[in-house]
Amino acid sequence: MYKIQTLLIAIVCLFITEPSIGQDFQPYIRSQREENVRISTDIGVCALPITAATLCLVNNDWEGFKQGLIAGGVSVGSTLLLKYSVREPRPDYSNNLSFPSGHSSVAFTSAAFIQRRYGWGAGLPAYMVASYVGWGRIYAKKHNWWDVVAGAALGTAAAYLFTTPFASKHNLSLAPVATDDKWGLSLSMSF
Repeated sequence: MYKIQTLLIAIVCLFITEPSIGQDFQPYIRSQREENVRISTDIGVCALPITAATLCLVNNDWEGFKQGLIAGGVSVGSTLLLKYSVREPRPDYSNNLSFPSGHSSVAFTSAAFIQRRYGWGAGLPAYMVASYVGWGRIYAKKHNWWDVVAGAALGTAAAYLFTTPFASKHNLSLAPVATDDKWGLSLSMSF
């Protein structure tokens, strides 16, 4: 008996939280290129926080790790609060959770954290990946441009509010290194 009640409650909750279920609409058919870009934005949005955490661990920067977690939590929490308050439909009509872009929020929180904590040498590539994530969400018809701008602003603001510089305190520098057959990055810092 309890299994049937639980199933019925789950179905009712699904229809309440997802208003597009049961409505007649033509779902957006994504091209293979749009699908590939969408998948690559999913990879990018995962890679940036992992990179930020790795930088903290490599530098034994536990204070930065804590600041990154707080900035990320505030960014994600604010994004979800807005998504469920505004309920703007996505361009592909998959649901009503378009504003603001969560991918952009997370990507720009991570990029701004990396830049603020470890300097522009590490921050510029992170901002480039975050910008690609934002562009890709628009290209794949998952967000409008204002969703991405709002997510980017929210994420950047959260990182700037909760992150203090690490690079200037430890004279951190990141520089490209290239030889005839190899290339890489050189990272140096003072203790």
